[in-house]
Amino acid sequence: MQADVAVIGVGAMGGMALWRLASRGARVVSFERFEPGHDRGSSHGESRIIRTAYYEDPQYVPLVQDAFTLWSQLERESGTSLLTMTGALMIGRPDGGLVSGTLASVRTHGLDHELLDADRMRERYPQHRLMSGEVAVYEAAAGFLRPEEAIRAAVRRAESLGATVLRRTPVEKVETGTQGVRVTAGGRTYQAGHAIVSVGAWLGGFLPELQVPLAAERQVVGWFPLRTPELYSPQRCPVFMHETETGRYRYGFPTLDGTTVKMAVHHEGTTTSADEVDRSAHPQDLAPIQSFVRDRLIGVEPVAVRSQVCMYTNTPDAHFVVGPLPGLSTVTVLGGFSGHGFKFAPVMGDVAADLALQGRTDYPIDLFEPCRFAAGPPLHHGPARL
Repeated sequence: MQADVAVIGVGAMGGMALWRLASRGARVVSFERFEPGHDRGSSHGESRIIRTAYYEDPQYVPLVQDAFTLWSQLERESGTSLLTMTGALMIGRPDGGLVSGTLASVRTHGLDHELLDADRMRERYPQHRLMSGEVAVYEAAAGFLRPEEAIRAAVRRAESLGATVLRRTPVEKVETGTQGVRVTAGGRTYQAGHAIVSVGAWLGGFLPELQVPLAAERQVVGWFPLRTPELYSPQRCPVFMHETETGRYRYGFPTLDGTTVKMAVHHEGTTTSADEVDRSAHPQDLAPIQSFVRDRLIGVEPVAVRSQVCMYTNTPDAHFVVGPLPGLSTVTVLGGFSGHGFKFAPVMGDVAADLALQGRTDYPIDLFEPCRFAAGPPLHHGPARL
């Protein structure tokens, strides 16, 4: 089979790349070892936060602003509701990384926001119990996305535009050369001019030539029953992150089902293998979340009624890995999203489409350069087997 681009991995980033490529009329074939929208990687769990005042680095702000536009476009094209705007609260001490980083993005980009002290928080958002000296930054340009539905919507739209999606088809081999790439999967060989590799926590093993020290981190989320559901409706409860007095991060959502809220810790998980991750949540996994719910939220029972395990794929600097594989211009890598990448998925898909079809992009992605961790010189451009 001949294609312009082969997409390996149809999760959040690969699914969006598939949609953006098909939207441009490219001939695309994609390979997914599970089913799009599966629960084995990093893009499941019913909800993901999207926020504009980005504490991680002001350089992300233009990308997330573009992401909002593309999320709305995907909603229109697919006829699927994916984004709910609730606003967001970033809570902590003014000198902590969360609040100070958020305000750095606010100042750099002139973003609308409100700085709320404890008294104002009690009046407007009585769900939260603040410690002495804590404040909150509120921004309206934030909300949550539905990850499984988003991936499926992108894939359906791409297929309607002519893309080929091979489900439950692991890739066995990728060979590169001057004529592009050859992908072997399911006992067949596919020829393409370019390959986009987006395999999540499996990336390090799939592309050892990448020379990026990736670490898969096991993460546990829990759903907690509500005593006062009306406080946690999307109309009254913004998505939130809270940096504790010990510098730990907790985050949560308004209720999606009217009876529970989803809560999690950000990082603090154990390093794992993507194929050997323990997918059962244990009491010690839920203890830090339950402690936060008991001490810092009002109207929520501190005992989870269900839980789920996913993975972060972390880079040493917590920034993404996006761009051509060093030394191989026919392979684009999307990975290392370090637990905060989902909201950017349609933009990363657009970036990948640019690189695959044009060899360049106007999006600001210098921060994500794959070769920034390389210990040695770039790989040569000759034939290679990945």
